[in-house]
Amino acid sequence: MNGSDRGLSRRAFVRSAVAIGGASALSACLQREDVEDVPQASLAPDELPSRQHAWNDFLSTDDHGNVEPPEHHLLLALEYVGDGPAAADGERERLEAAFRTLERAYERGNGGLAFAVGYGPAYFDRFEDDLPDGVDLPDPEALAPIEDPQLDEYDALVHLASDYGHVTLSAEEALKGEIEELNGLEVEASFDGIFDVAERRTGFIGPGLPAERQSGVSGIPDSEPVPEDAPLFMGFKSGFRQTQASEDRVTIRDGPFAGGTTIHLSKIDLHLHQWYEQDSREQRVAKMFSPAHAEEDLVEGVGDNLGDSSRVAEVGGSAAEDARSEGTVGHAQKAARAREDGEPIILRRDFDSTDDDRASVHFLSLQRSIADFVKTRRAMTGTDLTEGSVGSRTNNGILQYISVRNRANYLVPPRSRRALPEPNPA
Repeated sequence: MNGSDRGLSRRAFVRSAVAIGGASALSACLQREDVEDVPQASLAPDELPSRQHAWNDFLSTDDHGNVEPPEHHLLLALEYVGDGPAAADGERERLEAAFRTLERAYERGNGGLAFAVGYGPAYFDRFEDDLPDGVDLPDPEALAPIEDPQLDEYDALVHLASDYGHVTLSAEEALKGEIEELNGLEVEASFDGIFDVAERRTGFIGPGLPAERQSGVSGIPDSEPVPEDAPLFMGFKSGFRQTQASEDRVTIRDGPFAGGTTIHLSKIDLHLHQWYEQDSREQRVAKMFSPAHAEEDLVEGVGDNLGDSSRVAEVGGSAAEDARSEGTVGHAQKAARAREDGEPIILRRDFDSTDDDRASVHFLSLQRSIADFVKTRRAMTGTDLTEGSVGSRTNNGILQYISVRNRANYLVPPRSRRALPEPNPA
């Protein structure tokens, strides 16, 4: 982390450090970022919402009311150290103490820390009891004929997010039991001896961040075409308020996991040479939004002018008709078909990545049931639209520019059951 880092901007340096991880990366981040600007929590853990996924009220918003996600993201895929059912010898109490340490050390939100923990089917398979009726947590599977992903079988997932790279790294080191103090507070407990970190994935989202990371990355042309103000590698804004499900909509309503949700996590590689070097801007707009967006020149720059909506429901027209008559159908146009009562059914918290020096997306979505994600993903794939002029992938949204490498499903319990939950607690 020295010598070659001298020419990096502070933000690019911090992202590189988060990707590397470990004590040396944390030390480097602490020297580059304003540590004193990160507040301790103003609310005690017991005063926080019962929902782990209740982030939106604590996150920043733009002028249109769109939630602005934290810049830095860290995913820790965990494997339980024991052989049988989890939660032996006080493990549940130690793990809960570790999570409460994070909640006391940092204010919840962009300027502090937002986090959540989920558990996969492999974790619940350790128990004799089944998950209760109404909790939909199937094993992950390929969701389209064109994909052959690795299906993750990790026991648990921790998602850490902050505008400060050193916060995500410090939280990681505290959870692993590698540091004794976290933002001025004693680290009470860790998951050391309970979980091992099997894999770590990192990423970022926000205006200008992808452009700073595009140089020398597989999947992006050497001409470095990503717009300087784009929040994502594909050059357009996403996460419009009206295209996102509410946190209420994605919350499990009944049973012992009421107040929880589910996570679907995909790792998706990007292939953007044609996107930027052969497709015109008009074609990119049509494929990302809809042909009408391109024809009417509705998208300025990265799309900030659209406000709190992609406007697909307003002007997008029929995906099936555009597939037949225009030979092109937009990604957002297809996804909008999965709405129920006019409302989206998944809440996206995805972000870009350069893990393995490859341009990619960690597509993380929240939904009441995994079936909601499957329904949305199949609408995005648009297999029913591939007859005729659209073909199997060409001009079918953004399918030809992405390939799914991994899929995983997790149950995110309410905070009261987030530490080694039983599958059907009383």
